[in-house]
Amino acid sequence: MKASDISQSLELLITQKQPTFLWGPPGVGKSQVVQQTAKKMNLEIIDIRAILLDPVDLRGIPKINDKGMSEWCAPAFLPTEGQGVLFLDELNAAPPLVQAACYQLILDRCIGEYQLPDGWAIIAAGNRERDRAVTHKMPSALANRFVHIDFTVDHQEWLSWAKVNSISKTVINFIEFRPNLLHDFSPEKNERAFPSPRSWEFASQLIEGDSTEVLLKELLDGTIGKGASTELVGFIRIFNQLPDIEEIFTEPMQVSIPTDPAILFATCEMIGKSVDINTAENAISFASRLPDEFSVLLLREAVRNCTDISNLNSFSRWASCHADLLV
Repeated sequence: MKASDISQSLELLITQKQPTFLWGPPGVGKSQVVQQTAKKMNLEIIDIRAILLDPVDLRGIPKINDKGMSEWCAPAFLPTEGQGVLFLDELNAAPPLVQAACYQLILDRCIGEYQLPDGWAIIAAGNRERDRAVTHKMPSALANRFVHIDFTVDHQEWLSWAKVNSISKTVINFIEFRPNLLHDFSPEKNERAFPSPRSWEFASQLIEGDSTEVLLKELLDGTIGKGASTELVGFIRIFNQLPDIEEIFTEPMQVSIPTDPAILFATCEMIGKSVDINTAENAISFASRLPDEFSVLLLREAVRNCTDISNLNSFSRWASCHADLLV
């Protein structure tokens, strides 16, 4: 489920006070979606990292009351009033005894003498076992308490978020050019650094900083991995010479055509991977101004990513003019 659908689902589940577990690989933004949803609903959020807890931390410590009997003092981090989201992050990374301590809190909304206020919902999140992150198998009794949601990365949603959250324009254009590198995580490779929405945010900050190309490459190697950083640094070298993609999609007949074949090739790839049915007419207009081989390259890539383009009258007219190259 992509982020926007998860947010919408969480709104419903939080309203119903239904415990929910959000699953996903490292770095995709699980915690961020929960925090943004709580903010959208004007709810307080208490973020508890279960992996940092001991089993006794949730129950608290005992004290002797006025009747000479022991009772448990709930920890200060648990809410006592109001409305909000109790977020148990990295729950399945916590030791089994800590997970067991969460049973009663999640199922009965209480633990010891502590009672979770009616206005609070419980959301948990964690990495999948196959991700080779620090995880402990969740007992079936605990797993059965949750609605389970799997997080999937959608590059269009991330790009929309990035454009209003101060992400470097270089990174945005690179992900438009190479969307598959937004999240490229393989547990089998056992890499310390790999591309993810979180690491691209770090990379954006590095690019906006003041560093030499050699130093930047080293830092990016340790942020998004060597493969992605090599492609990005190569992209940066020609980025300033690329036409602005927004101008192409709004004023296709006014944009200057690059003369360098490498830059023209990158331009065609960038447009072809970014075009949709709403921008297709202007993309076709721009393609009609290119040398034939690059025009075909652009629109073949565009149709591969948005097949509805082939149904447009403008595409049919373009195809008639390039029929000899499309055989």
